[in-house]
Amino acid sequence: MANHKSALKRIRRNESVRLRNRYQHKTTRNAIKKLRTEEDKKAAEEMLPGVLSMIDKLAKRNVIHNNKASNLKSKLMIHVAQM
Repeated sequence: MANHKSALKRIRRNESVRLRNRYQHKTTRNAIKKLRTEEDKKAAEEMLPGVLSMIDKLAKRNVIHNNKASNLKSKLMIHVAQM
């Protein structure tokens, strides 16, 4: 167990950050699934910028790797373009 006040604070902070990251990651994954299952091209094109923004935010905060974010964005844009 931690012996310092700052270490105890860090443990509390890490837990809250972990929960926030988990929530944002799950929300983004659900948005990606919704976009992939969308049948209407116009609706998919409207959803795309929001989903791409969510992916960028995860990469910026190091929740996912930059390369994974780029791959996801590329595949989603190709998917929407081919609808």
